[in-house]
Amino acid sequence: MPMVALLRRVILILVTLSIASTIYLYNYPTFHRCGFPLPSKSGSPPPFRLLALGDPQLEGDSSLPDLNDALVPSLGNLWQDLIDSRSLLQKLLVTRHRLGEVVRSDIPRIIQSYRKRLDLLGNDYYLGHIYQTLHRALNPTHVTVLGDLLGSQWISDDEFEHRGWRYWKRVFKDGERVKDDVTAGIHVGTFGQDGVWKRRIINVAGNHDVGYAGDMTVQRIQRFEKVFGRANWETRFVLPSKGAGNNISAVPGLRIVVLNSLNLDTPAIDQELQRETYNFINNIIATSRPVEDQTSATVLLTHVPLPKEDGVCFDGSWFDFYDEDEGGGLKEQNHLSSNAGKGILEGIYGMSGESEAPHGGLGRSGIILTGHDHEGCDVYHHLPADANPEYRRWTAEKWDSSSQRRNQTIPGIREITVRSMMGEFGGNAGLLSAWFDEKDQGWQFEYSTCSLGVQHIWWAIHILDMITISIVSIATLVSVM
Repeated sequence: MPMVALLRRVILILVTLSIASTIYLYNYPTFHRCGFPLPSKSGSPPPFRLLALGDPQLEGDSSLPDLNDALVPSLGNLWQDLIDSRSLLQKLLVTRHRLGEVVRSDIPRIIQSYRKRLDLLGNDYYLGHIYQTLHRALNPTHVTVLGDLLGSQWISDDEFEHRGWRYWKRVFKDGERVKDDVTAGIHVGTFGQDGVWKRRIINVAGNHDVGYAGDMTVQRIQRFEKVFGRANWETRFVLPSKGAGNNISAVPGLRIVVLNSLNLDTPAIDQELQRETYNFINNIIATSRPVEDQTSATVLLTHVPLPKEDGVCFDGSWFDFYDEDEGGGLKEQNHLSSNAGKGILEGIYGMSGESEAPHGGLGRSGIILTGHDHEGCDVYHHLPADANPEYRRWTAEKWDSSSQRRNQTIPGIREITVRSMMGEFGGNAGLLSAWFDEKDQGWQFEYSTCSLGVQHIWWAIHILDMITISIVSIATLVSVM
């Protein structure tokens, strides 16, 4: 009886812990009080709610043993060696040596191989859990993944396809690629009238997907676009029309620009690809609403963060280049160069700081979301007011401590580098809200985050559930017998 009572008590504790932890895991946004920021005046859900995820970096089978290799290579040619041995003692010594190699090398390698496969499987479902739980709980209108969808640009086409399959079938199981007919031209939608955007995943090209400028090739771009969607494209959304008729330009709207920023800097191995990106930016500038029109705002989604001084974010400014015999191209970078960053701020957003320019040089309103720096960052880019206009340069300050972000006389814009959703960075997600302020006649942006925690939490709760189910099942069978 004491043993039965103890077993019942253990089962009760396990069941209680399992139920409580599982409820937490599948409802963690509620427990963490996560939510899209709301307009302070109305409190109603904003028309644009973007779930922003950074750098999942799906690793793959390239680090695993080749399936065509022998399972226990130490036993290879053992039979031939035994035949060649001249004495029984020699045969015994050969056998002992080979069995020792099996124990010292093959078995640990096999265990490590299966552990790695299990780790990859669990990581896929951990990332998928973040997306699916937040999508269900918070009801975003749009979803983006800000580059480095996969873990390496150097993998084979077959491995790329396989990781792409995992991405769509495990991580973003209910999501879908944005179709080419949507990204081919300028698509204009109305907020709240096309629910399919909730399922579409706006994928941004990262360096581990297509490479940096020094190793980005047509083949890498083509396979990315085949699996994940176009690398450079835009789409627009307007508020439901209130008497504007067919005049879309008279209706407040958001412009979402997806930019492959990985070949903005030089040297580029494929200058034609780089030219395509430059042409895309020029077209964005040419087809923008007038700078004075503050009823329109631009949301730029790209991978590489804009330039900033060392110490502002975790990653400092850094560039590396291939040797001349390897092409001499751009090999790695933490930020865009000053010229590339200036091209975005003064080109796409039209911020010149010149008082004689349209809208006083203050440019267009909007926000920039980037990835790449796994730690994440939140900054305000501006042109200092007290500097000589001829020599002043763009400066970045941390958003929370910026003394300039409320200065309405100088051009500036917020850039949010979304912290990675990988387990070691806490399973983070960004929540961006945008709404049109009728009083100020302009778009307002607010941002918050939601974190599940390290992947060990996901593992521990599912292992606890399996142990609990197994013990309860065994106890039930024993009681019936």
